[in-house]
Amino acid sequence: MKIWFDILTPKQILFFDPMIKQLRKNNSILCTTRDYREVNELSKLKKMKLTIVGKYGGNTKSGKLDASLKRSISLGTRMERFKPDLAVSFCSPEAARVAFGLGIRHVTFCDSPHAKAVMKLSIPFVDKLLIPWIIPKKEFTKYGIVQKDVIPYKAIDASVIVRDVKKPRITKNKKKTILIRVEEEQASYVQKNNHTIQIIQRVASRLPQYNILVLPRYKSQIAKLKKTLGDKVKVLHKAVIGSELLQNVDVFVGSGGTMTAESALLGIPTISYNAAPNLVQDYLVRKKLVKLESNPDKIISLIEKFLSSDNKSLQINAQKTLASMEDPYKKLIQVIRK
Repeated sequence: MKIWFDILTPKQILFFDPMIKQLRKNNSILCTTRDYREVNELSKLKKMKLTIVGKYGGNTKSGKLDASLKRSISLGTRMERFKPDLAVSFCSPEAARVAFGLGIRHVTFCDSPHAKAVMKLSIPFVDKLLIPWIIPKKEFTKYGIVQKDVIPYKAIDASVIVRDVKKPRITKNKKKTILIRVEEEQASYVQKNNHTIQIIQRVASRLPQYNILVLPRYKSQIAKLKKTLGDKVKVLHKAVIGSELLQNVDVFVGSGGTMTAESALLGIPTISYNAAPNLVQDYLVRKKLVKLESNPDKIISLIEKFLSSDNKSLQINAQKTLASMEDPYKKLIQVIRK
């Protein structure tokens, strides 16, 4: 069987990697992506072979439209040559349009119904949609897919990424580490009124005794953070495998995305400043694995509270939650066989 994966983000690399390794044993696999810094660098770290087709459109509507249209044409040409039996994506708009146009069956995963633009451009064209069980089907059927084609699995996507990760390697008598993840500011669904720089500045000035790491997403963020903060924090300018970095982190402060969920499932004290509100984050808050807070002073108070506690109950809660989740790969295989 010929299977085409279209992989657009760092999360998708980590989520699809174990599935691709399994499927490659008995199938011909082609993985495409677009020119995008974090994906390019992370694919090298994961030794995943990706064929770059087109580029990321940036943060303007005209740029996104132009990049998407050109990429769709290039993907169409490539898929006419490869002739896949199946397309798999994380609701890639270009994969959805090309697969629909060429009559290729398309199975997608998604945990982000809040990404309205992507949903409108992909959901109406896909054959099957696999989603975390905590998200109501109606969150997707409103975009044009029938309920019987929406298939839940009992897991959140971060569980796939952290399932085989060893327990955090926190050692006593070392300088404690705070990791702050900068939000996905160029996505259409992200709230534009967040105060990330202010949060980082306040943490750096109030908690100088700790090792403060900041993980940006874009070159523009890296440059701005280095200019604004100088040597008060360590700005990580290269892509990293988040779950490996988290093994040495005592407190994580994120924007509510995938790395926030990874941290929570690893039992690391996790605070979200809620730049990207979503249903997965809501679930983790209900499970008491994530604290929501956007006020810089209150974030600092939470960090200090976590650093003065052994957080054992949090870790036990995270382990139980992770253990209760299934492998979405099994659901994908069931869908393919049907």
